[in-house]
Amino acid sequence: MQKKVLVFGTFDGLHEGHKDFLRQAKQEGDYLVVVVGRDSTVERVKKQLPKFNENERLAQVEQNEFVDFARLGNEGVSPYQVIQEVLPDIICMGYDQTFFVDKLEEKIKEFGLNIEIKRMKAFKPEIYKSSLLNK
Repeated sequence: MQKKVLVFGTFDGLHEGHKDFLRQAKQEGDYLVVVVGRDSTVERVKKQLPKFNENERLAQVEQNEFVDFARLGNEGVSPYQVIQEVLPDIICMGYDQTFFVDKLEEKIKEFGLNIEIKRMKAFKPEIYKSSLLNK
């Protein structure tokens, strides 16, 4: 049985840190699904629009060698709904990811799903961090 891995992110300018995150996540299973944050979600969470729009960011992620399927997040519904749509075996979180994390375990239980949550390691965060690179 194939293990499906799910990750979420903004991916605003796909840098080496993002690429390493996707590589680590792919190593956790067989099929990697990436949900790229909507512009409206990024603006609400980060208090600013991303440098690249959602379609540009999605296109960059789709071209990554480790990504089997990429899609935009949902708009106007709970951000957790995508978990029920994808039904992953594992959710991999970025080393510094905070959005979505606070209620993740609670929502998974609420949905009656058995999903492992893993936190990926940082890759040169003093260099490869979007907030530093996008200044």
